[in-house]
Amino acid sequence: MIRITDILDKIYEYNPDADLSIIDRAYVYSARVHEGQVRLSGEPYLSHPLEVADILADMTLDVESIAAALLHDVIEDTPATKEDIEKMFGPGVAHIVEGVTKLSSLPLPKSSATKIAQQAESLRKMILAMADDIRVVLIKLADRIHNMRTLKYHRTPEKKAAIAQETLDIYAPIAARLGIFWIKHELEEIAFYYTLRDEYERIDALVNTAKDKKEDYIKEVKTSLQYKMEEMELPCEIKGRYKQHYSIYQKMLSQSLEFEEVYDIIAFRLILDTVPQCYAAMGAIHSMWKPIYYKIKDYIGNPKPNMYQSIHTTVVGPKGERVEIQIRTRDMDQIAESGIAAHWSYKEGSKIDENTGELYAWIRNLVENQENYNDPDEFLENVRIDLYPDEIYVFTPQGEIKTLPKKATPVDFAYKIHTEVGAACTGAKVSGKLVPLTHELKTGDTIEIITTKGHHPSTDWLNFVKTVKARTKIRAYINAREKERSYSLGREMCEKIFRKKNQNFNALIKSGEIKTVAEFYGFKTVDDLIAHVGFGKLTPLQILKKILPDLGEPREEKESFFQKIAGRTKRKTDTGIIVKGLNDILVRFSKCCNPLPGDPIIGFITQGQGVTIHSKNCINVMKMSNERKIEVQWSENYTDTYPASIRIKTSDRHGLLADIAAVISKSNVNILNAQSETSEAGIGLFYFTFMVESSAQLRKIMSEIRRVKKVTDVKRVVRND
Repeated sequence: MIRITDILDKIYEYNPDADLSIIDRAYVYSARVHEGQVRLSGEPYLSHPLEVADILADMTLDVESIAAALLHDVIEDTPATKEDIEKMFGPGVAHIVEGVTKLSSLPLPKSSATKIAQQAESLRKMILAMADDIRVVLIKLADRIHNMRTLKYHRTPEKKAAIAQETLDIYAPIAARLGIFWIKHELEEIAFYYTLRDEYERIDALVNTAKDKKEDYIKEVKTSLQYKMEEMELPCEIKGRYKQHYSIYQKMLSQSLEFEEVYDIIAFRLILDTVPQCYAAMGAIHSMWKPIYYKIKDYIGNPKPNMYQSIHTTVVGPKGERVEIQIRTRDMDQIAESGIAAHWSYKEGSKIDENTGELYAWIRNLVENQENYNDPDEFLENVRIDLYPDEIYVFTPQGEIKTLPKKATPVDFAYKIHTEVGAACTGAKVSGKLVPLTHELKTGDTIEIITTKGHHPSTDWLNFVKTVKARTKIRAYINAREKERSYSLGREMCEKIFRKKNQNFNALIKSGEIKTVAEFYGFKTVDDLIAHVGFGKLTPLQILKKILPDLGEPREEKESFFQKIAGRTKRKTDTGIIVKGLNDILVRFSKCCNPLPGDPIIGFITQGQGVTIHSKNCINVMKMSNERKIEVQWSENYTDTYPASIRIKTSDRHGLLADIAAVISKSNVNILNAQSETSEAGIGLFYFTFMVESSAQLRKIMSEIRRVKKVTDVKRVVRND
């Protein structure tokens, strides 16, 4: 366990004049109020605030921050109050501790609240805390780092996966946007392991194999760089590093690449003393190896919004292999790792205000925009887009510069000009040439939008637009149309059921009784309540029973409207899925992602066709209407088998197929289908589909197959044949 003396020693090294007495007192107080409390690991609870404080000391934060880190859980977990903290440690520490406590405490879910809504609320609080005092978020990030390091002590895989997914959705993006890349990378690596274990293990196996092959190559490149820098009298430090597992996975996913096609698994970093030396080093490297010009990125001349500065260049190195090289000064290297935490103003506890400049304008924009989204799914998606900016600069026909995300399209540009221009967009010219609406814009393009009066946004646009504004406006139009249809259907069904009960639905609306029911279910208006009946998320009988609780229910009407609209099936065909507590709703599994027990899932209501179950990671989920999504879960007491498909890549050898089949057979699973093909280069591809009980069982089988000699890759795939 970290000792308080270790923390004090670190602070003294970077701030010899610091008043350490406040940290001593915070340590003693934290030890006293946490006495007797233990963590899931069995360690005394005090070990956690000590670890968090140690992380902040590594980030060279001020003494107020580190004292607050030692106290960050006392208001939430002990009888201590903010007033107690303020009296003993001052208003600065008390303000930070209160800020961290507010981030930790989420309200209990209301009837209409979901995990998504809670996550959105958590992210809203993080955004507001960043604008108030950035140190609150830095402590929260350090807190999450230590919690992720000890995640293995949680008992259930579901709990581990939920915490890890929240980390990927909220904490890692914020660390990246603040420029604290060491935190981002560590959070992503641990979270990747707990959310997509099979993919993590697959990439880990591939990276380890590549390391064995690449060691000599790394030495060759590093030696060549050292000789060249010495020749040019450019003293520097040269580092070679492997890309993070999660970064490799994301690149393979986003660009549809195989592992062998990811050329920058190894990257080299040159650290020099001055900016002119950085540019001289780039010139020297380009004289050694041919540069790939469209891969040169000068973030020294054009820093990223999170203060990141570096030159990135990719060259065709020894043996014709692509090599990525980053060039930066020592100060830039420190900021690249520590980001906003390395900025001097936060050493003094300064707050972000309007005088801080454009450097932190994105935080103010997030704060201004965060109240504009009522739908939690949309809010989360939009903030994630804002947290991962990679910008291009384009021009209007009048020469005005517009900033857009990388891969933005003419539709994004049209909405950037005006919402009505976006809605009426039917075509575009880029630098005078007609292009499709899916065309990806590039820096320097001049865009002219062609509009047609009376045109409306298309659902297909959601497949390619990249800006928050375009997504929000397109979805708002689509949801409004769908709400109109659902309102009509819901009203028709309510009137029909109420008539059967000798009740006048319209009269009850006028009397205000339906409004009371709408308020009970958390709807702002009666129309919203009726629309949700049309969506299939609420039944007319539920409304009627709220007004007349003692009303009898004829046998033929015991079936809910949800079951009528979505369809039903007998219990003997149970699928192991619970839909809002019901298990006799017609359920089918999507063929686009084939989820398995253990995978996080979501349901989608289709009128007359029941509920389709998708993996939450399925790309098609993002295109669905949020109103038709419904929470579903795997039944704990249900055991059955589900089809799963894998692709195995191998170097060809005699008897390999038999060895792979033997591993699968030992796992006691039924093989439904097996196919194989061999390329001219001798690369073997085997496709197996078999029945498994869970994603955990599938991971175990894949792990065993990876141990078979000459197997180079094992991947879960979707096979519909």
